[in-house]
Amino acid sequence: MFLPARDAFPVEARRPYRMNRRPEERVKVLGGEMDLVRPEEVFHFVAGRIAGGKGAIVANHNLHSLYLLQKDPQVVEFFKAAELIEVDSVPLIFWARIVGRASRRFHRCTYLDWRNDFWARATKENWKVFFVGGAPGVADAALENIRRDWPGAQVESHQGYFDVTDGSAENEAVVEKIKAYKPDILFVGMGMPRQEKWLLENHKKLDPCVGFTVGGAFDYEAGVQLAAPRWMGQVGMEWLFRLMADPERLFTRYCVEPWHLFGPAMVDARRALARQLKPGKKNAVPPEAAYRRATDLALKP
Repeated sequence: MFLPARDAFPVEARRPYRMNRRPEERVKVLGGEMDLVRPEEVFHFVAGRIAGGKGAIVANHNLHSLYLLQKDPQVVEFFKAAELIEVDSVPLIFWARIVGRASRRFHRCTYLDWRNDFWARATKENWKVFFVGGAPGVADAALENIRRDWPGAQVESHQGYFDVTDGSAENEAVVEKIKAYKPDILFVGMGMPRQEKWLLENHKKLDPCVGFTVGGAFDYEAGVQLAAPRWMGQVGMEWLFRLMADPERLFTRYCVEPWHLFGPAMVDARRALARQLKPGKKNAVPPEAAYRRATDLALKP
C-alpha cells in the first residue's frame, strides 16, 4: 500500500516558520522561477487563499518541467500563471545551493512528502477536495484508501481519460461536475504537461479554488504504482528508483532531457561567479551566515 511520509523531513523543518512571503523565496534556477518554501508555508498560503475566497494555481518544478519550458510555450504560460511554484526535485535543490541560493532539502515539496500533513489539515478545516486524473477505477481506489485513513476527508474524483480539448462535451462535463462539487482544493494528476495545460485552460472556468498539479500521486494512493522509499527522495535518488521501475517510459526523461539544461546551468554558474566577484563582495555576508540569519529571523515571533 501507500508509503507514509512521516519521515520525509528532518526535525529542523518542523520549527516555526515565517508567515509572510520573503523576496529571496523566489529564485530563478536552470531557466525557471520557483519558490523555496516548506510544506508548512504551502499550507499557510492555501489556507489564506481559501479563507479569502480566492483561487490560485500551485505548480511544481523538476528537471522535466524545466526541459519543457524550452519546448512548449503553453507550459511557459502555465508557470507564469502560477502564484506559487514548489520544488519537486532534490537534485534541483542541490544545484540551487551550489549556485548560491539558500535552498535546503526541506524545500522539496511533493504530494508524497506532505500527504499526511495535508489530509490532517484538510480534515480539520473541512476543506473539500476534488481529484481529476488517473485511469478509470484508479481514483475510486485512491479515494477509498484516503477515506479509510482519514474518515472525515471530503473528497471526490473523476478519471482522467477523457477528451481534454477545450470546449469538447467530455471536458465541459468534467468542468460542470467540479463546479457542482465546489471544491476548495483541486488536484490534477494527468501527467506533465497534459495536467498543466488542462489546469491553465480550465481553472478560470471554476469557482475560486486552489489548483495543484500532482502527477501520478493518486496512482500511488491506489497502489497501482510503487512509491520510492522516502529516504531515496531526501538524498536525490528517487529518479533512479522510478527509472528502474519503468525504464522504457522514463529513460528519455532522466537520461536525455537533463543534457538540454546544460546551457541554463552555465548561465546560473556565470551569474553565481559574477555575484562573488562583484565589487564590495568581500565585505558581504557569507551565504551560510546569511542563511542562518534568515533562519533566526524566521524563528522570531
